[in-house]
Amino acid sequence: MSTLASDLVIELENEPGALARVATAISDAGVNIAAATCMGNGESAELHILVPHSEPVHRALANTHGPTVTREREVVVVQAKDRPGELAELTRMVSDAGINLDMVYVATNSRVVLGSQDADSLKQVLDGFSF
Repeated sequence: MSTLASDLVIELENEPGALARVATAISDAGVNIAAATCMGNGESAELHILVPHSEPVHRALANTHGPTVTREREVVVVQAKDRPGELAELTRMVSDAGINLDMVYVATNSRVVLGSQDADSLKQVLDGFSF
């Protein structure tokens, strides 16, 4: 079974405490971050977060007068098993359906997050993913 969620990109100053401030604002808004990755070099960093709904994050960050969401997209989240070959099987299904992936990462509880320009078709294909 797959679900839709939001992948948000927040540009941060690459300085001590920047990530902590953003994570605290989101947490204080009652939003659980299901996955996160942060990469940067030089003066800035990009934080990707996975959340079920984006609006509370937008409001929380606006209240801090700090960083804002620079990009947002709908992604598909699939519950997967933690075993060799699981990602290969999953991505083969997507490929066989003719869908190009442009984002993949693993979230908490063995969930795989997949992004495509055609999120609706991707979700339809992955609804059939069996364990």
